[in-house]
Amino acid sequence: MIWLGIDTSNTPLSIALVKDGEVLIEESATLPVTHSLRAMPVIEELFAKAKLEPGTIDRIAVSEGPGSYTGVRIGVTIAKTLAWTLNKPLVGISSLKALAANAQLYPHLICPIVDARRNNVYSGVFRFDQGVITALKDDGHYSLDEMLSFLKEQLAPVLFVGKDTALHRALIEERLGEQASFAPLSLHVPRASALIDLAMQEEQSAEVHTFVPEYRRLAEAEVNWLKEQQHGNK
Repeated sequence: MIWLGIDTSNTPLSIALVKDGEVLIEESATLPVTHSLRAMPVIEELFAKAKLEPGTIDRIAVSEGPGSYTGVRIGVTIAKTLAWTLNKPLVGISSLKALAANAQLYPHLICPIVDARRNNVYSGVFRFDQGVITALKDDGHYSLDEMLSFLKEQLAPVLFVGKDTALHRALIEERLGEQASFAPLSLHVPRASALIDLAMQEEQSAEVHTFVPEYRRLAEAEVNWLKEQQHGNK
């Protein structure tokens, strides 16, 4: 079985082709290049290098968010278009679970961090057991203080992963002390092959027409609109 994996949920871009559990080719980069300009050319390049035609893939895995609104939409749109055009099943996977999967050999708690501004983060708390992921705190949009308080209560070692951990490292160390450790640089970039690995565990594929991103929070425009509506009803 051949999988195409697509992760554009945040600044890093990762695309992979996996055949029968073996990574054929993968490209991951953190360069600040607009995914709308780069994602499809990378996909085409990887197919060419792997000497495969798009129609030969069996399934598509895509990062469904949370993360950048624009980034998530681009990846999901590309994945849905390919799934519809090629008539292939589509599987959506949390971008945070995919990031946590980079550190799945770590025997304790894993906390992926994506900055969401104003001392908020997209995060969750996960544990892997023989490659199977369990969520102790579901991925979502949290204040960093709330997330650190939860981790403090677990009384267990926790590994932070994701390039945005650098933005909050001082506070994490202050609050958690020796309970916290940080993944090496090589594990901070999402890998589409890890995304595929998680997707292979899913029993059902998504309905292509109704599949939508999982933002885990309202867009700023939606928040402002709701505030205006509430103010107008007073």
